[in-house]
Amino acid sequence: MSATTAIITGSPARRNRKRRTIGDWVILGVVVLAAAAVVFPFFVILINAFKSPADYASGGPLQLPSAIHLDGVAAFWERVNFPQKLWNSFFISGVVAVLAVIVSVMNAYAIGIGRVRGRIPLILVFLLANMLPQEVLLYPLYTMFRAIGLYDNLWSVIITFVVIQSAFGTYLLASVFGTFPKEIIEAAALDGAGRWRTLWQVIVPVSRPTLGVLMVFFFIWTWNEFLIPLTFLISNANQTVPVAISVLQGDRLMDVTTTSASALLGLLPTLIFFLIFQRTLSRGITAGAVK
Repeated sequence: MSATTAIITGSPARRNRKRRTIGDWVILGVVVLAAAAVVFPFFVILINAFKSPADYASGGPLQLPSAIHLDGVAAFWERVNFPQKLWNSFFISGVVAVLAVIVSVMNAYAIGIGRVRGRIPLILVFLLANMLPQEVLLYPLYTMFRAIGLYDNLWSVIITFVVIQSAFGTYLLASVFGTFPKEIIEAAALDGAGRWRTLWQVIVPVSRPTLGVLMVFFFIWTWNEFLIPLTFLISNANQTVPVAISVLQGDRLMDVTTTSASALLGLLPTLIFFLIFQRTLSRGITAGAVK
C-alpha cells in the first residue's frame, strides 16, 4: 500500500522539484548575477596584486598573471610599514568594539528596562546623534582634542568612535531590552539580585548573540573608517590601514599592481575577522528571529 502510494504520488524530492516555477529560476539567476557582481572586483584585485608591471601593461587588468610576482606586496609592505598600520587599526577597532558594546548595554539597560523619564526623546536623541555627518564633528573635536592634548593620539579616534557606535548600539538595544521578559527580571529580584547583578548575570548572558553581532559590526565599521583617522592621526606612526592606502596612492610613482596589493592587504584582515565570527553573526540573527 505504501509502495503503491509512493509510486503514484512520487517522493518528496520529486514533488519539490515539480513545484519550482519560472519565477524561482529568475530569482536564482538574479542572485547569481548579484553574487558575481560582488565577487568580480575582489577577483580583479587578487589577480592584479600578484602581477608584475610588465604583465599589467601587456595584458591589461583582466588577464591572469604569467607568474606569481610579490613585488607589489613587498613594495606596499615596506613603504607604509604595514605591520604598524595593521596594529593601529586592530587596536583602535578592537577597543572601540568592546567599549561601545559596554556603553550601549548600560545605556539601553537604563532606557529599555529601567524606564527612565523621557525614554522616547532620549532614544530619538541617540538616533539623531548617529545620523549626524562626520564633517560636522571635525572642527569641535579638533578644538577639544588640541585643548586636552589628545590630538594625533590613537585615543582621540577611539573616544570619538566609541560615542558614535554606542549611539547606534543604544538605539538598537533599547528596543531589544524593552521587550525583555519581565518575569525573568522579577525572578532575579526575588532571588536578591540587584540592578547591577541583574544586568551582568541575567540580561547580558541572554542577549549575548545580539551583543556579539554588534561587536562584529562595530569592529568592521571602525576598521573601514577614513575621514576621522585622516584628520586626527597626522603622524605616520599613528596612521591606520585605510589612511596608509590613500596616502600611498599619491606618493610619487604608484603602479597599479602596488595599488591592488595595498587593497588586498587592507581587505584581508576584515575578511578573516568576518569568517572567524561568522557563526556569531548567524547565531545572533537566528536568536533574534526565534525571539
